[in-house]
Amino acid sequence: MAASLWRAATGASQKAEDYDGVEFWTSPERSGWLTKQGEYIKTWRRRWFVLKQGKLFWFKESQITRSSKPRGVIPVGTCLTVKGAEDVLNKQFAFELSTSADTMYFIADSEKEKEEWINSVGRSIVQHSRSVTDSEVVDYDSKR
Repeated sequence: MAASLWRAATGASQKAEDYDGVEFWTSPERSGWLTKQGEYIKTWRRRWFVLKQGKLFWFKESQITRSSKPRGVIPVGTCLTVKGAEDVLNKQFAFELSTSADTMYFIADSEKEKEEWINSVGRSIVQHSRSVTDSEVVDYDSKR
């Protein structure tokens, strides 16, 4: 769990199982162009994002097929907040996605797009987040 969101997201150890069988090439909950900031080199790059089944994938191209390789994937369930970040970055249509350890920044093409991404990702966070205590509960009675 201590692994950085960025390292998880940028695929430093990306394997097919990171996608949890998510067919990102078909019927996404949301997809579109966003500009994202790099982790180490703080340049802004335009990427095609796909939100599906609690994973936020990004690609260099918008033509996504079964053989497409994501440039990164964020397990949205590990995120705590998604909110506007125009004041933080001093850039129009900016928003941020945060975990307890990291914050990633994005820029949408319009206010409407920004709000739609915030709403979609926010809904996905709620649907896919799991309480830490729930996962740590051990019911010894059920093992007798």
